[in-house]
Parts: sequence; structure tokens; C-alpha cells
Amino acid sequence: MDVHQSALKHGIDPEDIEHFTRHATAIEELDDDLRLYLGPARNGALLEVITIIRDDDSGLAIHAMTMRPKYQPLLGGE
Repeated sequence: MDVHQSALKHGIDPEDIEHFTRHATAIEELDDDLRLYLGPARNGALLEVITIIRDDDSGLAIHAMTMRPKYQPLLGGE
């Protein structure tokens, strides 16, 4: 997983982003070749990461931050 500079805007470590996309709890396909990943970082904090899916099916992380409450239902929570 490549990490674009924009994904670092909220202070998430690139290693957390890479770990996270391999161990995400939920993955949602979005419009325009985007994919949303939800789950824990290496320290257990819940994150949200959005990637662009390239033509070769590799991903480029373009957004990463602490998970917002609106995504909790996608993890099976309330």
C-alpha cells in the first residue's frame, strides 16, 4: 500500500496505515474506485482510511484519521 502525503494530514503514521489496511475490520467499496477501511491501528485506536484503487488493483491511501462515530454501525456497533 502506497501512502499519499494527503493521508498524513491528521498525524497517522504511515506504518499504521499500512498495518491497518492489512488488518481492517470492515472494508466498504465507495464510488469512483475508492475503498473505505475501518478498524484498529497498531495501538488499538480505531481508524478510517480511504484508498484509491488503481488499474493494477493496488491501493493508494489518500485519507487517514481517527474513526468518526458515524462509521461505528459499519463495525457492528450502535
